[in-house]
Amino acid sequence: MTARVERAAIKRSEVIKRPRRDPVERQPAPFSLRCGAALIDYILLVGIVAFSTIIARWYGGGARTAGNSAETVGVLISFAVALLNFALLAGLTGRTIGKWATGLRIEQQDGDVPGIGTTLFRHFVGYPVSFLTLGLGFLMAIFSARGRALHDLIAGTVVVRDSAF
Repeated sequence: MTARVERAAIKRSEVIKRPRRDPVERQPAPFSLRCGAALIDYILLVGIVAFSTIIARWYGGGARTAGNSAETVGVLISFAVALLNFALLAGLTGRTIGKWATGLRIEQQDGDVPGIGTTLFRHFVGYPVSFLTLGLGFLMAIFSARGRALHDLIAGTVVVRDSAF
């Protein structure tokens, strides 16, 4: 009796395995779409700060001291949105808002969603390293056969076209 239950448990655990994507169907994201996605993400963040600055100047009557608190709130909201967009949203779905709008997805090498830790590392460690190389870390995506930039190499990720688009 117990042998049947154990065999059934083993068979059930084998069935639950998540199917992997076929590497043949994954197309590297074009550099122009990657730039567009980054632009959308950063316009969102800068727009929050710009809106809070306008509100601060409007209600503060132009006085520097009256507007500082509204500007600070705008910067804090922008940091929170950046953390949610680049870490949580990208870690759970493989997409930032910009990548969703352009039809791109971040994946690990094996095709899985990267996870929050990987996307935190990719965006908050890998991006600054790519900037420190005077932008050459980003331009590596043009010359790489798989379209991987320096921050992708550091985090073990790849940006691909989403097959749903």
